[in-house]
Amino acid sequence: MEFALNSDQEAIVELARNILRDLCGDEQLRAFAASAQSYDADLWSLLAEAGLTGLGIEEDLGGTGFGMIETAFLLEQAGATLAPVPLRETLVCAQTLAMVGGAHAALIGEAAAGRAILASACDEIGAAWQAPETLATRDGNGWRLSGVKSAVAWGMEATAILLSARLENEGGVGLFVVPADSAGLRRDAQTGTDLTPLALLNLENVHVSGDALLDAGEGAADLLRWHLGRMRVALSASQLGIAAEALRRTAAYTSERIQFGRPIGSMQAVQQRAADGYIDVEAMRSTTWRAAWLIDQGICDDAEILAAKYWAAIGGHRVTHTAQHQHGGMGADITYPIHRFFLAAKAVESALGGAQPMLAELGAAIAAGRARPLSAIGGGFDAV
Repeated sequence: MEFALNSDQEAIVELARNILRDLCGDEQLRAFAASAQSYDADLWSLLAEAGLTGLGIEEDLGGTGFGMIETAFLLEQAGATLAPVPLRETLVCAQTLAMVGGAHAALIGEAAAGRAILASACDEIGAAWQAPETLATRDGNGWRLSGVKSAVAWGMEATAILLSARLENEGGVGLFVVPADSAGLRRDAQTGTDLTPLALLNLENVHVSGDALLDAGEGAADLLRWHLGRMRVALSASQLGIAAEALRRTAAYTSERIQFGRPIGSMQAVQQRAADGYIDVEAMRSTTWRAAWLIDQGICDDAEILAAKYWAAIGGHRVTHTAQHQHGGMGADITYPIHRFFLAAKAVESALGGAQPMLAELGAAIAAGRARPLSAIGGGFDAV
């Protein structure tokens, strides 16, 4: 694995940084929070014009190419700016649909062009590793879906939703693409800890076509596993950006805040907390990049993905707590920007499993032999 970015990757990062930082400053985010908008349509349009909403999608499907590692670089920048756009879910859902191919080419193209928003409804309340409660029952050449999905990010805004369900009477689980205007699908707005709009989905005997069950040729359960893996890596990349920026702001604040006649950043206890935060951020970076790189090598490694999400959960928790604590009273002031990073990190931390569920899944993956040793991965990793 090469840790140095190539010229294309550097260009993606620079382009994303310029767009996002120009439109997601503290004052702009404050104004957005006071507005009635669910997402920043102007920012979304600019990202689409720049080709960033089509990242990770093949050019023949309307995207701009590249892979999961470039997607992670982009989402890191979006996390650092707390960009109020449905970028993470739309990118990953479109990439999952692209694994299936032609049946959903039109929807993939619309998403890549920024004309469609996609949402992922695969989280299970209480235990991320449990089988979905939502049931899918065969109905002729199609399926009937029944159940509830809660706290679905961008579920109210979505054109289509990728939804996990148990295949009743057949065993196993699958991933379905469900049009948002499907008869029997009711969507109710929910409020979360951060600015991300959420939806409660109630599916009452929703009929979908046979090709709504996504299968890339190796089984529906395998594609769901790939989708969850991509989503967890994407969440980890977002958390990396959130935590790194929170730590950067904290370093700047403690360097300027004078107490007892000197900057508080010169005090040993403050320095130790900041150093611990730096270690957490770098652990998040290395595990996230490795998991993303493996996906681009065609390897959906459960253990590596779970390790990345574990560090995103525990590291993001510790860093943003440190950031809020070291800002003192300002950290508790909801009119001061640092609180947004704390809330955003909490939302990412719990999505698709927090630290303890990730450890439980990681242990199960190792016990089941699903953890790949370094020697089995092959060339390109000598640099690590």
